[in-house]
Formats: sequence, C-alpha cells, structure tokens
Amino acid sequence: MPTVSLGSSEGKWIMVSSILASAMAFIDGTALNVILPALQKDLQATGSGLFWILNSYLLMLAALILIGGTLGDNLGRKKVFMIGIALFICGSVACGFAPDVFWLVIFRLLQGVGGALMIPGSLSLISSSIHEKERGQAIGTWSAATTVVTLGGPLLGGALADAGLWRYIFFINIPIGVAALLVLWFKAKVTEETPSDQPLDIIGALTIALALAALTLGFLRIPDIGLNNIQTYGSLGAGLSLLLAFIYIEYKSKHPMMPLELFKNQTFSGANLLTFFLYAGLGGGMLFLSLNLVQVQGYSQLQSGLTFLPFTILMIAVARFAGNLADRYGPRLFLIIGPATAGVGLLILSFVKQTGGPDDYWVTFFPGILVFGLGMSFTVAPLTAAVMGSASEHFSGTASGINNAMTRVANVFANAIFGALAVLFFSVELADQTKNLPVDQATKQVIISEAKNLGNAKVPGNVAPAQKGEIQKAYHQSFIHAYAIIMRISAALGLIAAFMAVLFVKDLKQQ
Repeated sequence: MPTVSLGSSEGKWIMVSSILASAMAFIDGTALNVILPALQKDLQATGSGLFWILNSYLLMLAALILIGGTLGDNLGRKKVFMIGIALFICGSVACGFAPDVFWLVIFRLLQGVGGALMIPGSLSLISSSIHEKERGQAIGTWSAATTVVTLGGPLLGGALADAGLWRYIFFINIPIGVAALLVLWFKAKVTEETPSDQPLDIIGALTIALALAALTLGFLRIPDIGLNNIQTYGSLGAGLSLLLAFIYIEYKSKHPMMPLELFKNQTFSGANLLTFFLYAGLGGGMLFLSLNLVQVQGYSQLQSGLTFLPFTILMIAVARFAGNLADRYGPRLFLIIGPATAGVGLLILSFVKQTGGPDDYWVTFFPGILVFGLGMSFTVAPLTAAVMGSASEHFSGTASGINNAMTRVANVFANAIFGALAVLFFSVELADQTKNLPVDQATKQVIISEAKNLGNAKVPGNVAPAQKGEIQKAYHQSFIHAYAIIMRISAALGLIAAFMAVLFVKDLKQQ
C-alpha cells in the first residue's frame, strides 16, 4: 500500500486523527482512576464494585480487540476506526448518565466494544500509511502526544471530582471524538486495502471473551467467597480451559483472528510478553497509588492528578527522542533498561508510609514517580515500534490488536488479582491492628468486614468517639500495608518484563 511522509499534509492529518482517538480512550482510563473515590462515595460502590467498573470496559476491550484489528485489516482500517470512535462516544454519553453501579458497568461494556474497534486502528493507520524509515519517529510522536493528553486526564478528573462533577469526565470524550471523526472524514486520505471476503472468526472471539470473563469473575469473587470455594475453582478452571480451547481453535482455523504464525517471530512474542508483565505492574501500581493518595494520604483529587505531572513532562521530553533512537539503534536496549527502571520506580514508591499530605510530596512520592516515569518514557515508543516492525504490513491491524489486547488483558488481571489480594492483605493486617481494641466481638467483626471497601472503609456508628480515631488509623495503616505489597509485586513484574526483552527481543534493522 502506498505510504506518505510524516511531514506531508496527509501524514500530519493521519497523525492528528490517530492521536485524538487514542487520547480519548486513554484519558478515560487515567482520569477514571483519579475520580474513583468520588464515584465510590456518590454511587455507594463497594471495593468489588469499583473493580467491576474498571474491568467491565477492559474485559470487553480485551475480548474483542483482536477481532477489531482483524476487521480493520479485512474491511478497511479507516472505516472500522470511525465506527469504533462513534460507538465509544455513545458509550461515554451513556456512562455520564448512569444512575448506579450496575448501569455504569453495562455502559462501560459498550465503551469497550467501541474501543476494541477504535484502538487497533490508531497504530495500524500509522504503521501502514507512514514511510517505514519514519515509522519509529511517528510512533514516538504518537506516544508523546497521546501521553501528554492522557496524563492531562488525572488533572481534569481531579478538578471535576473535587467540584462534584465526576460524570463530566465521560462527557469530555464527545468533542474529542467528534473532532477525530471530522478529521478522518474530511482530511485523512488513507489508501485502504481491498476488502477481504474471508469469514470472521466468530467462534474464536466468543471463546476468548468467555475465557476472560470466567477468569475475571473468579478473581473478583475471591474477596467475597474466598479462594477455597467451588465457585472460585469452577470459574478459574473454566477460564483456563477456554483459553486452551481458544489456542486450539486458532491453530485449526483457516481464518484465525489471532494468526499463530505471528508468534513464530521471536521479537513479536517477546514484545508481547514484555507488554503483559509491564502493563500488569503499571495498572496495579497506578490504581493503588491513586487510591492511597486520596483515601489515606489526604490529597484532594486534583492534587492526586498533579502528582503525575513529572511523568507527563518526561513523556513530552523523552518519548519522541526514544523513538528516534530506536529507529537508529534498534529497540532491544531500551526495552531492557526502560521496564527495569520503571520497576525500580514502583519499588521506591512501595516504601512510602503515612505522610503529612501534599506538603511532603517532594520527599515521599516524587522520587519514585520520577524514576518510574523515566523508565516508561524510554519504553513506550520502542516497544510499539518493535511490535509493529516485527509483523508484515498486511497484519499490522492484527498485530496492533494483539499487542493492545495484551495491555488490556494485563490490566484486567492486575485489577482482578490485585483487588482480591489487596482485600486479603488489608483484612489480615486490620485483624492484627484491631485485636486489642476495647470493643465487643460483634463490633470488631463489623470493623473487619469494612475491609472490602479498602481505603473507603467506614468506622461503625456505634463506636465510642474516643475509639473512632484509633479505628481510622488502623484502616489507614492496613491500607498502606496492602499498598506496599501490591507495589512490590508490580515492581517485580516490571523487572520480569525487562527479562523478557533480554531473552527474546532482537533489534530490527531499519531500512
């Protein structure tokens, strides 16, 4: 397919449309973490409810994003991209009007369907339309620009949440999405491949969707029913069985949604393993950092958003530069150093205890966020370039879909598993913190039962005023204990991601 220069008018409009659509999806994710405390309070959501609000979108996205990429490759990338944007806008509007947790979860599913069609199209358009020599630079530009807009999400979300307007974080997608559609319709000239008459892999799509749903349900139910429960075993067992069935279906299918031949390329396989481990650590770490800042450390939601500003500045300064270097020297070295550095940043953050609030930020959270941001800044563009460069142009949409699916699957499992583990760690520590409290056993059980709400745990109303402060302190200490363990697990995942690059990623010679 004919390609264009990054500096040409066509190249610039393709970049603008891809950045706008990607930013719309990513803003939604980052801002949502910041508004969770306000959302939880307003909708009376439990800790489990919060994780379902996060995971309903990620689950649908992970389940359908592979077929979204395949649809783009077969029916036209621009066409499928635009349909995805329109669906995402509709889902966002519905989320903004959701009356309770149940309907918010349902409407987040609709957002996920739109995202599954939209997100692979973004990088696929860049990869198939921009000259190969400039592809790394283009991806670096995309990474930097989307990250700048994306990390504006926490600032916007924090400001809106503090003003009691958290619902508007969904409505902000409307002007961004409409602008992306207008640019694509009138300005972005894309030469589409001839539509294919190959049938869609519906059985494969249903199988992977059911597999992820069963696994996520199993992990999310652990805090309520425990690990040693027939429902837990049944759900997790069914999920694993369906995952194996999906691989078999793809192996046998004449027209698979996830061609297994792509994984014969060692760099493609290694980059996707790296993506899974890194983004699992990133998702878990950022979620619990946001909850910690607002619910335990006393930050307002706007202040919580501002804490990520160093991350934004680093991405602006470094991402495009890293993409250029990856074009020149290959991505391997960056994919070793970057995730390892990000892992070290998460480890530093795990040692932060109870602080004096925002005034202590520079000597508590700032060093870890700085190191973590530096690591991610040197990772994002080289990682994307490695994935897209290791697949043929014909499979660019599918390759982008697979890598994005890895990101979303990682987030689903991070939220589900870390959510279950956090409640477990919180409960155990809370039982220890409250064992000497001078309250009757029934009241103590009520106190411990609040563990399911994590940082939003509430002191029972029948407790004497003198003991309320002590119980609140126990809640905070228990949350910080759980937070520290989750952050260390997240750090370990970052280091494992770097090890995947050592083992599998090879430098791609850029012609």
